[in-house]
Amino acid sequence: MAVQAITKQQLLDALRESGAAAVTKLAAIPAAKFEDGCYENGWNARQVLAHVASIEWSYPRLIDVARDGDKPREEKPEGAEPPQRKATGGINDYNQRQIERYADTPVAELLDVFRKNREATIAAVEATDDALFAVPVKSAGGIPGPLGTVLNYVAVVHVNGHVNDIVQAAG
Repeated sequence: MAVQAITKQQLLDALRESGAAAVTKLAAIPAAKFEDGCYENGWNARQVLAHVASIEWSYPRLIDVARDGDKPREEKPEGAEPPQRKATGGINDYNQRQIERYADTPVAELLDVFRKNREATIAAVEATDDALFAVPVKSAGGIPGPLGTVLNYVAVVHVNGHVNDIVQAAG
């Protein structure tokens, strides 16, 4: 799969725009609609929102992964896989734990969690040296590529897909 490189400024613009659009779209849906089933794994819309809000904190960690992987040559074996920190028990177990963690959290609070975590993602990207966005990483979900491209996929494309699922299910 060929992926297009993304600049730091393009990523920041996409994070800001998609974050604001997600909050606007989701805040417009009546809270009762979030209890309806709408997604694979049997998740309802509130659980999908819990997933989106909770995984947002992990995106700045990809920057750490890229930075931690930039070690002297003797510490990185030739041909080694891009650095990755695996979710304990695997990504599906992690997702399920986050859904359970936020089981009783109202939609408005989940939107606040998302906003706060998105702000942290944006701040982390702003504070990162441009050159780091070309470093290869692999997300916890297994998406490989340059940091900027992976961040765009997981924090913008992935999140937008979930938001659209929720909006469509809410009708």
